[in-house]
Formats: sequence, structure tokens, C-alpha cells
Amino acid sequence: MKTQVPARWIFVFLVGLLISCRPHAGTLPDFTALVEDNQDAVVNISTLQRVEGRRGQGQRVPEFFRHFFEGMEDHFDTPPRDAESQGSGFIISRDGYILTNYHVVRNADRILVRLQDRRELEAELVGQDEQSDLALLRIEAGDLPVVRIGSSRDLRVGAWVLAIGAPFGFESTVTAGIVSAVGRSLPNENYVPFIQTDVAINPGNSGGPLFNLDGEVVGINSQIVSRSGGFMGLSFAIPIDMAMDVVKQLRETGRVARGWLGVLIQDVDRDLAESFGLDKPAGALVAQVMSDSPAAKGGIQAGDVVLEFNGERIHRSSQLPHVVGRVVPGTEAEAVVMRDGKRVTLKVPVGELPEDGGRRSRDAQVETPEVQADPLGLTVEPMTAQERENMGLDHGVKITDVRPGPASRAGIRRGDILRTLNNMTVDDPEALEEILTTLPQNAWVPALIQRGENPRFLALRVEADGDAESEE
Repeated sequence: MKTQVPARWIFVFLVGLLISCRPHAGTLPDFTALVEDNQDAVVNISTLQRVEGRRGQGQRVPEFFRHFFEGMEDHFDTPPRDAESQGSGFIISRDGYILTNYHVVRNADRILVRLQDRRELEAELVGQDEQSDLALLRIEAGDLPVVRIGSSRDLRVGAWVLAIGAPFGFESTVTAGIVSAVGRSLPNENYVPFIQTDVAINPGNSGGPLFNLDGEVVGINSQIVSRSGGFMGLSFAIPIDMAMDVVKQLRETGRVARGWLGVLIQDVDRDLAESFGLDKPAGALVAQVMSDSPAAKGGIQAGDVVLEFNGERIHRSSQLPHVVGRVVPGTEAEAVVMRDGKRVTLKVPVGELPEDGGRRSRDAQVETPEVQADPLGLTVEPMTAQERENMGLDHGVKITDVRPGPASRAGIRRGDILRTLNNMTVDDPEALEEILTTLPQNAWVPALIQRGENPRFLALRVEADGDAESEE
């Protein structure tokens, strides 16, 4: 005999099950206390810049019609005007020091800081650093509310973070999310290991603080990646540890000194790793060492793969500028490199990053006849003295033709300069012929090429007779 369960008990059971399956509602953070404790230390920053007018090719256009001629300014006179921009910042000392982004105050003639109590004060630019996109301001005021500075080193992927700023001028806007990645490199940003988050950041948030759940500032909101100009889930903050080091230098000297080696580097892929004797892709491959640079004095060579620097492992090439930049110029650092399949430890003097990023040496050499490098599928000729001088190279051969073969499969193109092959210098076409006789069969070897201003290693493989793959 079956027992019937009353419908009301089934209903109670299902309700209880639904309640127990709620997605950890009790563990979600409550940000209200954090915001109340810190919002008064976040400021809105506005700047004014006087833009001089330009004399065009024609007559001045009346203001009423000017919007019809947007994009044609070169043809008309334009009057002087005031350009405005807005951003955020936060107070780091009771006597009025404020941290923000460099791009918020760049070229500003006047900087105004608006406090939460509605006061508007003109700020002095104490110092700025374009490389890290940071600027230090000061206002004449006392007993100001301040933020608590934390440590970005303690951040873990998945941790909750919160931003306060003024996107589109809406002051005291609060957004929250999680840390998506740490130590992230962005194109053209060599010296900042960014914190990536999914916190909603929009124009006007720049320079505002990023808080952890303890109410400590761990970053400065700086950039977004967007196809629309607005937030798309990718926002980036400058780590506070790095920022406070910049602040210290700006307060003491008004400028920032960074470590510098004087090398051009690239990532290591699987084929290059094999050609350099690495068990996996890792490190920063040195494609070029600038003459008279700290790297040259320390014995670093093109073709070295930097695996460790100053005690830190280098997993990707983008890490090396961050690590070197933190080293105090004038000190010595230890570098571990892979060279000819062996680990080599070097003592490298670290210089100071020059404003021009260093200069390349420019020497000339003698020309020699054209040669075909058939095992690679190349035709090469010597570089002229003028070409060497223009490119700043003291060796290499110019590739005039690329046929199906190892070179084309590696990505070598007509017009590239072949500088080294299997870690041997290619001084001229005759030297290349000699190197070709020593290449191992069915093994990956590195080739250093110069394409325009960019040196780059490529991995190529010379197959034994009968093993070559068809490219048809």
C-alpha cells in the first residue's frame, strides 16, 4: 500500500529547497560603510587649457555656421578658445596632497579641485610622470579627509573592488566589481603592470581610487578598453604600490627616475623556445642591445633569453620593463639568461631611463655581391653603407627574394634584414654561406631579422633532403 504525501508538505519542501539554493546572498559584500568612510576624500578635478587660434587658408567662419564646417578647420581662421576636461582624484594627506592621472591635468593652464563640501580650490601641480600616467597636486587647505593606502601586492584575482569617481561629471558615483587580472601589460604602456577589473569605469573616472573591501586604496583607475568609447567590461588601474613610489619621488625631486637596460625584447613562442634550448616558452628574448647601454656593459647579448632579473622570474617579455623600471638607477642587478642552451648569470649595472629612450649606434660597412641561400629559400645582397647608417646596424644582409622553403614558413619577407642565424652574426653574404653549412638538419634554429625599425627573432627549420613539406 502506497502512502500519499500531502500536497502542502511537498509545497513546504520545495520552498525550503529554493531558499537553501539562493546564490550565497548572505556572503555578498555590503559597500555602504566603505563608501561613507571614504567618499569625502574623493575629489572632482576640472582643468582649463587655453588653445590658441589658427590662421587658415581662407576667411574666418561665423560661429553660427561653424558646426557645418567641422573637419575643415585648416581652411578657415579659428579663434582662441578654452578647452575643458574633467576627472577624479583622491586626497592622500591632510595638508592637501592629491593624486590623479597625468592625462587628467596634461597641458592644463588652470586646475580646479572640487571637494565634497562644495568648496572649489585652485590646485598647484607638484609634479607629473607621463610614463606611469600619474600627477601629484596640492591645494591650500588643512585638516582634510584622507584615504587609507593599502597594498596592491596583496590583490588576488576574483577579489571584490570598488571605485568612486565622477564619470561624465556625475560626482561621487560608486561602482563595484572584481579583480580580473594583475600585472597586465597594455600596448605602449611599458612601465605599468595594470590591475584589470570589471568595475564600470567611464570618462571622468580617471584618477579616482580603487578600494579593496577593507576600505584601502589599492589602485588608481586609469584606462578602459572600448570600441564604443564607454565601459565594455575591461578597466585598468595603476597599482598603488607603484603610485606611492612615484609620489615619493615627485615630492622629493619633482621627477621620477626609472631603471633602464637599453634592450629591445620580444616574447618567446613554442618554436623559438625549442630553438633556444628552453623546455617551454618563457622569458624575454633580447632582439637588440643598444650600444653603450647598461645591458651592453653588463654582458647581455642579442639572442639571450632573460629568465630572471633582480630575483624575479620573467614569464613574459612584457614583465621585464616593469621589473627593470623599479630598480634604482645606478645599482647593480643580477640577470639569469639562457645562452646557447645554458643558464648564465650576469651582474648588470642598471642605468636611468633617458627621455629619448636611448639612441642606437650608427656604423657603416663595405658592400659585397648578391648570393642565393638555397637551403633557406632566400636571395640576399649586402646592405649599402647608407642603409646601415639609416637603420643603425653594423651587420646584416638584405633579403631581396623569398622562395618556398624554411624562411618563408618562418615568416621572413622580402626587404627584411637577416642579422643573425643560429646565434651567429651574418656580417655579409659570404658569412651567411658559411653559416648555412653548419646548420643542423630537422631542428629549429633562431634567426634575427630587422623589419623597418623593429628587430625580431623567428624560428626556422631546415629539413633534411626529402623531408621538406610542400607549400602548394
